[in-house]
Amino acid sequence: MAFDLDEAIGAGRVGFFTDTSVCIGCKACEVACKEWNAVPEDGLTFTGMSYDNTVGLGADTWRHVAFIEQRRPLGHQEPGLNDQDFRWLMASDVCKHCTHAACLDVCPTGSLFRTEYGTVVVQEDVCNGCGYCVPACPFGVIGKRERAGGGTAAKCTMCYDRLGAGEEPACAKTCPTDSIQFGDLEELRERAERRLEQVRASGVTSARLYGHDTGDGVGGMGAFFLLLDEPEVYGLPPDPVVTTRDLPAMWRHTATAALALLAGMAAAAWLRRPGTASTAGASTTADSTTAALRAWAGTAISRRRA
Repeated sequence: MAFDLDEAIGAGRVGFFTDTSVCIGCKACEVACKEWNAVPEDGLTFTGMSYDNTVGLGADTWRHVAFIEQRRPLGHQEPGLNDQDFRWLMASDVCKHCTHAACLDVCPTGSLFRTEYGTVVVQEDVCNGCGYCVPACPFGVIGKRERAGGGTAAKCTMCYDRLGAGEEPACAKTCPTDSIQFGDLEELRERAERRLEQVRASGVTSARLYGHDTGDGVGGMGAFFLLLDEPEVYGLPPDPVVTTRDLPAMWRHTATAALALLAGMAAAAWLRRPGTASTAGASTTADSTTAALRAWAGTAISRRRA
């Protein structure tokens, strides 16, 4: 892993803040992403349900603009009137570049890695096409691009090559309303808090931030959003959880238990040496060591469950 996870939470990490309240659904971000990253086209036909032709994120859709039509009562109506109108909700979705990235954790080849910017990137020349990362992502972001001779995983790189040249990602640069904002992640979180207060003060009390909390199930997202309604309305999971986030701690506990077991076995073997202790005494010591290890393991498991 090229990036320290502890450092990723602090200064130096970059990301996206998407303010959906000013998104106009122009799809400039989709076009810019495809053009810069040479992402293949993924269908030009509208779904029939909205002005959406890509439906969701995937191997050939690294930016997806969602169009949500909501039927809402018209404001300032006289009592008894039931006329209703549509409200458009538009949002440009993207890979979240999670602090605890399940796709990275399950990758057996190291194809997925964390960059010096805190982003998660796929190395297509290292990917073996196993597809483990696809179901691991709680957002359905990453996909497998089929090719002759096998497929490889593909997703948003946050324009890793542009970042190295001191440029912002193509989608953020092309956004005409500044709905997609790029920069230092901590600064973006502060900006998002101020913007949320403004939107709520304007009367949109249902507005909320999504993915900015470092205490959530993915440890905070590198791409978070200001939404005007509940996450489910936008097709986002309300409480995403990455089950692999505890893997480092689990490995540490396993290593500690293994070392303790080896130490106990070594002590028992030493006590069984001729002239060192009686067989009965050695057996008693070994039994005591085994009982102690079982008690320790039970305590550790109880703490993990708590």
